[in-house]
Amino acid sequence: MHMPPEAALTDILDPSEAASTVWQRLNPGQWPLPLEALPDGTALVGGAVRDALIDRLPSCPDLDLVVTDKALELSAQLSTSFGGTVVVLDERRDIGRLVLRGWTIDIARQDGQTLVDDLQRRDYRLNAIALPLRPGGGLLDPTGGLRDLQSGRLVAVNEDNLKDDPLRLLRGLRLMAEIPLELDPETGAWIRRHRNLLGQSAPERILAELQRLVRAPHADGVLPLLDDLELLCTWADPAGQHRPIPGTRESAEMTPDERDRALPLSRLMHLLGDSGLDQLRASRQLRQRCRTLRRWVRNRPEDPDSMDEQDRYRLHCELEEDLPAFILHLPFHQRATWIQRWREPQDPLFHPAADVDGLTLQRELGIKPGPVVGHLLEHLKRERAFQRVTGRAASLQEAQRWHALHSDLL
Repeated sequence: MHMPPEAALTDILDPSEAASTVWQRLNPGQWPLPLEALPDGTALVGGAVRDALIDRLPSCPDLDLVVTDKALELSAQLSTSFGGTVVVLDERRDIGRLVLRGWTIDIARQDGQTLVDDLQRRDYRLNAIALPLRPGGGLLDPTGGLRDLQSGRLVAVNEDNLKDDPLRLLRGLRLMAEIPLELDPETGAWIRRHRNLLGQSAPERILAELQRLVRAPHADGVLPLLDDLELLCTWADPAGQHRPIPGTRESAEMTPDERDRALPLSRLMHLLGDSGLDQLRASRQLRQRCRTLRRWVRNRPEDPDSMDEQDRYRLHCELEEDLPAFILHLPFHQRATWIQRWREPQDPLFHPAADVDGLTLQRELGIKPGPVVGHLLEHLKRERAFQRVTGRAASLQEAQRWHALHSDLL
């Protein structure tokens, strides 16, 4: 159904040597908790094991631990002994989180009579691999997750597991954006069949998955799949559906930092409408950034360089720090020039600013604090943007002229 943007993970470990290498890569001696502090039967599961297998562990990986019983009680005991903060994630299911010295450690009670039962109830087979935390413990892989990593496939454990926690429908696509994977056709059919269940998940969790997805290195290949599976119809912008989403190709002129600034915002703006962002409880700042970018992208003329002065000035004032996301939508021949000008903090149009501040104007012109100072600063910013006024002296001279003509504002 979906071909990965790169070849399958050909450097995956051979099963016979996987456990010892995973232990080495996880390096438990660097964890904020000694293994001896954990009860017998504790196992590491999920993302840390998967990422150790494909050698993509961050310096402080999130640790998901499964214990046979009393997970919340254990979280509190560990906090007392080693410090950190405990958060109750799910009291009914006995799941807690310990945040300790920059590490996040989730501790959950085993779901089922055995660890195999627990793994059989997880979302995707490559997440259903466990490492029992005993010296020399071997990998436990009852569903075939290691084979999936070897072949670069995303396969659900079973259909009911996806329905049990509908956020898993979206999480699979997020994993594909982070790791080059091909979606198993049957799994894809299950995701599409139960797409309407996603709305049962907490809005904040949906948005968090999407924000990780749009930042991921292989998102370009996954975004069309989101549309094909109709996963986000509830929150999409009807006017923006089926429009091509700018991707890595459009950001070729950008540095990695600029790309990281531009692509996630542009992708999110295309995936979610204004009402969708509201429903998913996005922050006020994120909603405003997407709304402003959407308006300028929609109203962009064929040749943005031909915009009249008022619109061009407003564009740079309203977007400024998010201008790289707008540049992704420009014609190819304009992108390099615009991003080069945006990189220059002293460019008067791309970073509008006056050469004097409000306190200086009040002192030099004898103006009292109030709206007139704001109007005057805005005028000076615009005059500088189009290089009609440059420097402190010229700005003060123009301020005096403007002040004399607009004394009725006082």
